[in-house]
Amino acid sequence: MPFYKIAEMQQNPSTANPQQFVQSAVGEFMKAGIVTKPEDEGPPLHMHPNEEQFTLVLDGKLHFVLGDEERICERGDLIHIPRFTNHRSRAIGGPAVFFTVKSPAGDGNLDQDYNRAEGAEAAEKLFAEAKGRSS
Repeated sequence: MPFYKIAEMQQNPSTANPQQFVQSAVGEFMKAGIVTKPEDEGPPLHMHPNEEQFTLVLDGKLHFVLGDEERICERGDLIHIPRFTNHRSRAIGGPAVFFTVKSPAGDGNLDQDYNRAEGAEAAEKLFAEAKGRSS
């Protein structure tokens, strides 16, 4: 069985947003990764029609839009992202790191099932408002 040391895993730029970095591993039925987002970075509002996702915040804060909800998620928060649910996150107040797992594994690329969602611009306005509130 494989074991992974995060510090030894290769960091690759995300295809959905090259400013964030991904360290990933793939199994038979799921893929997992550690994602590092610099402050203010992340892909636009999107959804995954073929993947279910869980995200666990390890460090920092993320402004999260999930469906019609928005909130600041912090270390220890676990977020469930069902298929077809519009979502996006941005690091706020500094960089953020999270662990994410998606199923099915597909080709192993964490961004494989990325589909930009309608309303992406409105989600960015929510982020600008949240940044203003956290200053």
